[in-house]
Amino acid sequence: MSLKGKHILLGVTGSIAAYKSAFLTRLLVKEGAEVKVIMTDAGKSFIAPVTLATLSKHPVLSDFYNQDDGSWHNHVELGLWADALIIAPASANTISKCASGACDNLLTAAYLSARCPVFFAPAMDLDMYKHPAVQNNMQKLISYGNIIIDAEEGELASGLEGKGRMAEPEAITEFLRLHFAN
Repeated sequence: MSLKGKHILLGVTGSIAAYKSAFLTRLLVKEGAEVKVIMTDAGKSFIAPVTLATLSKHPVLSDFYNQDDGSWHNHVELGLWADALIIAPASANTISKCASGACDNLLTAAYLSARCPVFFAPAMDLDMYKHPAVQNNMQKLISYGNIIIDAEEGELASGLEGKGRMAEPEAITEFLRLHFAN
């Protein structure tokens, strides 16, 4: 099954793996999905919003409103629009915020408003990934009905080897394809 006609809300957070969100966006659009991107401020430090706007064919959202014209980016409408919300990369910080119900940015507000399935693709260094606080937060997210697309093992940005790499965009796309096929 393809993702044709699916509305995918992609959350991009502060992680070196944010560069993979460009490939993920491209794959989702190629599959026929309509993709809207919400970036955290930290996410914008790792990849330029213009890249994701070009690939998704939609403006990238990051603030509750446009400071130039005052138009509101309605997190409730975004949450209702989406057939799936995927946060990829999901940083330890955003995982913690979502697990605790914190709502200090557009992405976490959209997460709390979403009625669709929510997927988290964690990305962080191996010691952060295996820290009990992060593991507990991921278990909390699962208990809320969210789905974790497990991190992969391999070389990390720190130069260390281990678990913490964000799943590859192809694997995430296949995961979503299988989800919608069921």
